Amino acid sequence: MNLSDVTAVILTKNEERRLPRTLASLPAAMPVLILDAESSDRTQRIAREYGARLLVRAWSDFVDARRFALSQVTTAWAFVVDADEVLDESLRAAIADAREDLDGYLVRRDTSFGGRPLRMWSGERLLRCFRVDAVRVEGFPTAGGSAALHERYLCDGTISELAGVLQHDSYADAAEYRQKFARYTEIEARGLPRSFSRAVRESLLVAWRLAKFGVARGALLDGPRGWYVMWWSALYPAVVAWRAWLA
Repeated sequence: MNLSDVTAVILTKNEERRLPRTLASLPAAMPVLILDAESSDRTQRIAREYGARLLVRAWSDFVDARRFALSQVTTAWAFVVDADEVLDESLRAAIADAREDLDGYLVRRDTSFGGRPLRMWSGERLLRCFRVDAVRVEGFPTAGGSAALHERYLCDGTISELAGVLQHDSYADAAEYRQKFARYTEIEARGLPRSFSRAVRESLLVAWRLAKFGVARGALLDGPRGWYVMWWSALYPAVVAWRAWLA
C-alpha cells in the first residue's frame, strides 16, 4: 500500500502530553489529519509543528466528530488512531505491506493502566484501517440506549487483519480512570430510558460480570490494578442505569 494514500485521522482535546508520541509512531510518509475540539493547551501548536492538517471544530459528540473527520479525508484510505495510542514497528510495516484490493483491516489493540498492560484489555480487534467510502460510524454504548459513545467503524466489505499492535496508554492513574468513568456514565445515562427495573437488573448482574472479567478475561491475574478495573467495569452498566433513573 502506498502510505501517501492513507491519512492518519486523530481527534484531540488538550492532548499536548500524549500527542507527540502518537505522531512520532506514525509512518513518515503518511499524511495526518487532526480534528481538534478547541484545545486550550499546546495541542494545536504540536499538530502544526508536525505538519499535520489541522481542523478546529467545537465538540459535539464522539460519533458526529468521527463522521465529520472522515468526511474531510481526501485520500482513498484512512487509519484511525487516538491521541493516547502508539503504533509498534510491526504495525507500521504491516500498513505499508497491506494489499489495496480489500476494504479494511482489523488492528489488535492492547490497553495499559498506569503504564502496564492489562489482560482484561488485551487483544481487542478493531477496524481502524479502511477505504473511506466503505465504512460507516455507529455508537455502541456499553449499557445500551442512544448515547453517541464507544463508536465503532463498520464495513460490509472484505476485511483482513494487520500484524502488529496498537498500544493504548489510556489511563495514567486511578484519578484519570475515575474522571473518565464519571464522564462516560453521565453521557450514557442521558441516552438511556428511565427504568427502575433496568437499574435493579443491572445491579444483580454485577456478580456475573465480576466473574466474567476476573476469570474469563484474566483480570484476577493482574493484581490490584486488574481488580480495580474489574470492579468498576462490572459496576459500569448499573451506574449508568441508576444515573438515568435518578436524573
